[in-house]
Amino acid sequence: MYKLIAIDMDGTLLKEDKTISDMTKKAIRSAKKRGVKVVIASGRPVQGLTRYLEELELIAENEYVLSFNGALIQNTKTKEVIGKTVLKGSDLRYLYNLSKELGLNIHAFTDNGCITPKMSKYTEVEATINGIEVGIVDFNEVSVDEDIAKVMMVDEPEILEAAIEKLPKEVYEKYTVVRSAPYFLEFLNKESNKGEGVRALAEHLGIKQEEVICVGDAGNDLHMIEFAGLGVAMGNAFDEVKQVANYVTSTNEEDGVAEVIEKFILAG
Repeated sequence: MYKLIAIDMDGTLLKEDKTISDMTKKAIRSAKKRGVKVVIASGRPVQGLTRYLEELELIAENEYVLSFNGALIQNTKTKEVIGKTVLKGSDLRYLYNLSKELGLNIHAFTDNGCITPKMSKYTEVEATINGIEVGIVDFNEVSVDEDIAKVMMVDEPEILEAAIEKLPKEVYEKYTVVRSAPYFLEFLNKESNKGEGVRALAEHLGIKQEEVICVGDAGNDLHMIEFAGLGVAMGNAFDEVKQVANYVTSTNEEDGVAEVIEKFILAG
């Protein structure tokens, strides 16, 4: 029997218009009534998740959320931190210099929010989808010891694609590198990804790996889909995600999350 389901947000739980369907909400409510822990696992900051957590009634003393691709795990009500695995200002400076060499726009998340050396189209996208302000900051002036949740290189998909080909090997040795959208390339602490986040939360809750379902669509979901007892790719998922999944469900427009819950949790 499955006891925890970790669900990605964009391209998975959310439809293209950034809403959650009534069918999916009903399925999640039913799973919760069965005693199954429902956890949002997103690349977004918590501020960009709060209204959805409220909508799904997932803000309570026994509810948890994974933000920043698992770099931060916390209780949704008390804000108690279960796990935090982040970068430092020194990493931000290194990646900023690399972004300049590659000709890419960049932004990052600190404990105080999103910062960028200059506003760009996709930093505005980040601000809009999360409902957050963005601070313009000289990255060379950020303290080398400051906590940085994640760094993102953001640009047109074809520009990002060409830059990925030029990333030095040492970047992959130093960081977890994931592509969360065609225009978002994310850099995390080497020990941080959604898979490690789900693992840490499951251990905290005393839930076994084989009792976990993880559902996602993009490159930043790969680790948790590989970790899960049942790894599920959305019908609209990247091909590499479908290849590692145990099951491919319908798309985010066709209530793929509800299908998974009904088939593997409610039908039992």
